[in-house]
Amino acid sequence: MEPNLARMKTVQFVAGEERHAAAILAILNEAIVNSTALYDYVPREPAAMTAWFQGKKERNYPIIVAEADDGSVAGFASYGTFRPFPGYKYTVEHSVYVEKSCQREGLGRRLMLDLIEAAKEQNYHTMIGVIDSANAGSIRLHLELGFVPCGTIREAGFKFGRWLDVDFYQLLLPTPERPCEG
Repeated sequence: MEPNLARMKTVQFVAGEERHAAAILAILNEAIVNSTALYDYVPREPAAMTAWFQGKKERNYPIIVAEADDGSVAGFASYGTFRPFPGYKYTVEHSVYVEKSCQREGLGRRLMLDLIEAAKEQNYHTMIGVIDSANAGSIRLHLELGFVPCGTIREAGFKFGRWLDVDFYQLLLPTPERPCEG
């Protein structure tokens, strides 16, 4: 599904920059307050974005932004460390968020496709999506993109007065050509 360009005019998929910080933060905070996409309780402060961008920059992790023609951010995607041990150096955990009014327009798919390409270019081998078990839209998107379910942790989180299950999905990439230890 392609983005609804009639409503948004044009959408560019650009590298995230600090100028996108407030919009990315607004999308994250909406998810924290109103969904189980993030198992956080308290909205993040603007200062948190400085550290977030710095961490991505230091590790050369991409931030891909869907930017409307008026400069507003319709969504973003990124990845980061799966686990902080050397043996996991070819594995990343990703996130994709689409602004509530722009959901179901194909932006999540496009962001994920760009993120998958970035992971291949950076020679990662495994992408991991950690998804709330009730998030049918995200699960469907991941399955359509070739991710396979690889486990559920029951009652891993607690939010909105209930226990939450979390599902893990993975996509194996044909990279790197010559993996090595160390």
